[in-house]
Amino acid sequence: MGLYIVATPIGNLEDITLRALRILKEAELVVAEDTRRTGVLLKHYEIKKPLLSYHDHNKAERTQRIIERLKAGEKIALVSDSGTPGISDPGFYLVRKAIESELPVIPIPGPTALISGLVVSGLPTDKFVFEGWLPRKSTQRKRRLKELSQEPRTIIFFESPHRILNSLKDCLLVFGDRQGALCRELTKKFETVRRDKISNLIKEYSDKSPKGEFVVVIEGYKI
Repeated sequence: MGLYIVATPIGNLEDITLRALRILKEAELVVAEDTRRTGVLLKHYEIKKPLLSYHDHNKAERTQRIIERLKAGEKIALVSDSGTPGISDPGFYLVRKAIESELPVIPIPGPTALISGLVVSGLPTDKFVFEGWLPRKSTQRKRRLKELSQEPRTIIFFESPHRILNSLKDCLLVFGDRQGALCRELTKKFETVRRDKISNLIKEYSDKSPKGEFVVVIEGYKI
């Protein structure tokens, strides 16, 4: 019995642990942010399990159903679209409710995009801060960046391909021309990592329309 937080590949389907596969095979139910994407993973490993979608739009209604099944003694696996559940996704809500209900919550560690991006960035890894997704609107984004402007730790955030250029411009305006790294399509066929000053990264993507989400890593404030 318990809620198992199962990390799944961020791209390459080979990046999954033996323990994660065993838990997915043993679970009575797999709770997934996107059942179609999770279905591809399960099919690849010939695992047939009931899938229940769980996302921001239905989490309030579905959480109680899942909690009731956990209380009945079921083993349930929670997965995200990719990587570790609960990192910038609605899995956190379910985990908190399970804890409040005094139910077992068991981590099954594995891939996470933010750590993969950090370790290939060439920037300090001993201390860092993760911001998730920055605000969509420039005014709010710049306000948040100003709050981070004197943060000495390496800064990591996620960004979409259609907002990456504007976010970089805001970073340059607020942070100055620091060293950064743009990690795109990590572990996938078209994986790219660009390491340079923010101004040069802006030039590179000024005439491109990139696909795939980015892990952005920015040098911290030098005291």
